[in-house]
Amino acid sequence: MKILVAYKRVVDYNVRIQVKPDGSGVVTEGVKLSPNPFDEIALEEALRLRDKGIATEVVVATIAPADAQPHLRNGLAMGANRAIHVVTDQPLQPLAAARTLLKLVEKEQPDLVILGKQAIDDDANQTGQMLATLWGRPQATFASKLEVEGGKATVTREVDAGLETLEVDLPAVVTTDLRLNEPRFIKLPDIMKAKSKPMETLQLAELGVDAGPVLTTLAHAPPTARSKGVMVKDVAELVAALKARNLL
Repeated sequence: MKILVAYKRVVDYNVRIQVKPDGSGVVTEGVKLSPNPFDEIALEEALRLRDKGIATEVVVATIAPADAQPHLRNGLAMGANRAIHVVTDQPLQPLAAARTLLKLVEKEQPDLVILGKQAIDDDANQTGQMLATLWGRPQATFASKLEVEGGKATVTREVDAGLETLEVDLPAVVTTDLRLNEPRFIKLPDIMKAKSKPMETLQLAELGVDAGPVLTTLAHAPPTARSKGVMVKDVAELVAALKARNLL
C-alpha cells in the first residue's frame, strides 16, 4: 500500500504577518517558513500506518519554488520514503494545486492520499475536496481518527454537530484535523539519513497543468486596529452605553 502526502510550505505560525506597503501581498522575504501544521499531521498519520505494517511506502510531495528542498528534507527526516518536488515560482490557488496533485496521483497510483484540511496561509480548505472530485474517488475530510483495513478506510470526522464516522473504499482522499495525532520529534540521525533519500524534481510546466488563477485578488490590507475598551461599573451603565451606540 502506497500513501501520497501533500506537504505544503507556509509562513511559520509564530510569525506576525505584515502586509506589503503597496498592498500587493504579505511579506515573505526574510521570514521563517515551516511545514503547514495540518500537513505535518497528515504525514505523521501516514507514517503511523506504515509503522503498523498497513502501508509499505510513504511519498511526500510539495509544489513550491526551487528553494523548498530543505522543506522536503524535513518530511524525509520525519520518515517518508521518498519525495517529489514540483517546482514553480507561481503561487497556486486550490484548484491548480488539486490539478497538479492529480497528475502525481496518476503517476504514482497511491492507495491513499492524505493532506491537511487547510493551509494556514490562505485557510482555503478546498484542495482535498477538489482533488477527490477530479480523481473521481471518495473523500473523508476533517479526520480526527483514521483506520485502514480490508481495502477500506474508516474515518471519524469532526463536524459542527459533533463526530461523524464514514467508511470509504480505497483509493480515497483523507484530510486531517488537529486532533488526529501529534507529529513526532525529528532526531539528528533522521536528519542525516534524509540527505540520502531519493527526491524527484519535476517542473510544473512538464505536467501540462492549467495553473492560471481562477480568482483575482485586488488588494491586501491588515485587519482594522481594535479600539480601546471601556470599563463600566454595573449592568445599568453597560446597557446605557450600548443604547448610546445604537447597539441595543
